[in-house]
Amino acid sequence: MKRETLFLKVVVFLIGIPILALCIFLVPEIANFAAELYPDHTYMKYLVLIDLYATAIPFYFALYQAFKLLSYIDKNKAFSELSVQVLKNIKYCAITISILYVVGMPLFYLIAEKDDAPGIIVIGMVIIFASMVIAVFAAVLQKLLKNAIDIKSENDLTV
Repeated sequence: MKRETLFLKVVVFLIGIPILALCIFLVPEIANFAAELYPDHTYMKYLVLIDLYATAIPFYFALYQAFKLLSYIDKNKAFSELSVQVLKNIKYCAITISILYVVGMPLFYLIAEKDDAPGIIVIGMVIIFASMVIAVFAAVLQKLLKNAIDIKSENDLTV
């Protein structure tokens, strides 16, 4: 493993640990809290659980894709179609996370309204916009990488 990407691979791994801890410890508490706020709507707990756990799936898939991209960089395959595909997958994961939070926003609005805590909505909005920024950034990198690959293959053909 190359030294340049080792740090980034460790960081990618370490980013996943707090989210796993949140999924194990905090998400059930949030779902129970939502069920306590609306005792006549017992399904609220399950909707919160489904929405939050569903967002963890594309998050971990995007982390896996980032790890793959770093592996491609190690193998000197950074300028390949594989890297473009990885960036495309990361873009789709970020868009999926944003969509899942937008779909779940009414649930968080109900919780924030009942508990009088508007910060919950702000946190949800930050996650939505951060995911969209990541999606746009991945799309820009994907396009730049695709153009660089095209230029490289064009130069290889002319020589």
